[in-house]
Amino acid sequence: MSIDIDTARKVAKLARIRVEEANLPALATQLSGILGFMEQLNEVNVDGIEPMTSVTPMRLKRRVDVVTDGNIQEQILKNAPDAREGFFAVPKVVE
Repeated sequence: MSIDIDTARKVAKLARIRVEEANLPALATQLSGILGFMEQLNEVNVDGIEPMTSVTPMRLKRRVDVVTDGNIQEQILKNAPDAREGFFAVPKVVE
């Protein structure tokens, strides 16, 4: 599939990118190359192949869901530049 200059202009407008008129032929060529590569990928036989999220099989490490290091609110708030009533105090940004 080949992309012409008018289609490249329309794609640029839809993507909300400004492309100078002189750069449209190069953009059209690049988009045509991308579509050509996608057509090559469509020719690959993937019957019986399961989709994967990574090129190597991986399992996430799991940990026991227990509460650790809790009840240290005072220690955490010692690092705050301004703390009031047990919370971080921040400047008001909306009036």
